[in-house]
Amino acid sequence: MLFKISLRYKILNTCKSCIFYCIVFGLFFLKATAQDTLLNKYGLWVISNTAAFNKTALNNPAKMMVDVRKAIPTIVLDLKYAGRDNFMHHRLYPHIKTTYLRRAAAEALAEVQKELYRQNLGIKIWDAYRPYAVTEKMWEPVKDDRYAADPEFGSGHNRGIALDATLINLHTKKELNMGTGFDNFSDTAHGDFKNLPAIVLANRVLLKSVMKKYGFTVLETEWWHFYLPDTKKYELLNLSFKDLKKIK
Repeated sequence: MLFKISLRYKILNTCKSCIFYCIVFGLFFLKATAQDTLLNKYGLWVISNTAAFNKTALNNPAKMMVDVRKAIPTIVLDLKYAGRDNFMHHRLYPHIKTTYLRRAAAEALAEVQKELYRQNLGIKIWDAYRPYAVTEKMWEPVKDDRYAADPEFGSGHNRGIALDATLINLHTKKELNMGTGFDNFSDTAHGDFKNLPAIVLANRVLLKSVMKKYGFTVLETEWWHFYLPDTKKYELLNLSFKDLKKIK
């Protein structure tokens, strides 16, 4: 009888210990992911830590964020928001030497680069992935969704499926004439603006057609802005560039 009582006591204590550790682990897990299970002030879910991001990418490799320079070694980068040569006139990113896209977008862009290479042309990227917090900062001085993403909806840049790009001559490394520079908030930058020299119109058509061929859509108010359709398949991200560098 004493043996049975002792055995029951041990089993009861073991069960209590298991329950205790389950509760502690559960509380730790909830604390670690709480910021990503809550909606922001616009009612959007924005992923802010790598643990939550990894869960979304685990069963869908197309969602993984990849280093564009590693994925496309021939790509040329001129990341405007890592410096002061942008419409905000100050640095919005840290000093970075690469940028990031979802794997689906990076693979499509690699095909674009291959096709252009045969014409002695290439892509220059001005911006790709953009943390959600930066979109909030950029909205304040513009507040016009033709030229800046409204944080109430987020941006394709925040989802890792959009990039701002132009064409360059591979021999000279010079940009082709597109009629305007980057971040030009005027009708001249619109896709349907036709009062431009023939060579400019031809360059825009070339860029748009090759990007479209490999699955990108152009934003009609910005000839340089391209994104993958079905944007809501990809979550909004507010991961830092340091966070992205750690993701394998």
